[in-house]
Amino acid sequence: MRYLARLQPIALLVLRIVVGAIMIGHGYHKVFGGGMMEHYHHVQSVGLPGVLAFPSAFAEFFGGILVLLGLFTRYAALAILINMLVAIWKVHWNNGLLGANGYQFPLCLAAMCFTLICYGAGPLSLEFLRRMRSPAPEEVPELTTLDDEREGPSSGPLPPNKPPA
Repeated sequence: MRYLARLQPIALLVLRIVVGAIMIGHGYHKVFGGGMMEHYHHVQSVGLPGVLAFPSAFAEFFGGILVLLGLFTRYAALAILINMLVAIWKVHWNNGLLGANGYQFPLCLAAMCFTLICYGAGPLSLEFLRRMRSPAPEEVPELTTLDDEREGPSSGPLPPNKPPA
C-alpha cells in the first residue's frame, strides 16, 4: 500500500477542488447574487446576530476560492470549518444526521476542512509555489534546554549579565 502514499498530493488537490467548488457555489449567490439580505435574515432567524452573515458568506465564497487555489489553505479551511459547525449547531442539528435537511452534508464538509487544516494544501498548490520562491530563512542558532543547563559550564556560555550558579 506504500504506492498510495505517492498519490497524497493528488488526493489533497482533489479534496481542495471539491471543497472549494462547493463553497464557491454555496457562497456566490450570497455575495454577488443579491442573497446577502436573505442570508442576513436567515442568520437572525436562528438566533445569531445578523452581522455574522457577512463573515459567513465571505468564508464560504472567498474561503472557497483560497482553498481551491491552495493559498492560505489552513486559515480558509478553518473559517469554513467554523461556518459548517455553526450551520450544524443552529440549522441542521434538530433534523438529525440523515433526516431531511440533516447535518450529514455540513458534517462531511467540516471533516474535509479539518483534513485540510491538518495536512495543508499539499505540493500542488500556490502555497507550495510561494514557499519555493521565497528566500530561505536565516539559520537560527540552536537553543539549549533546561536539562542542558544543568549539566554545568561545558553546556555553553551563560547569557550576559548572569552570574554562574
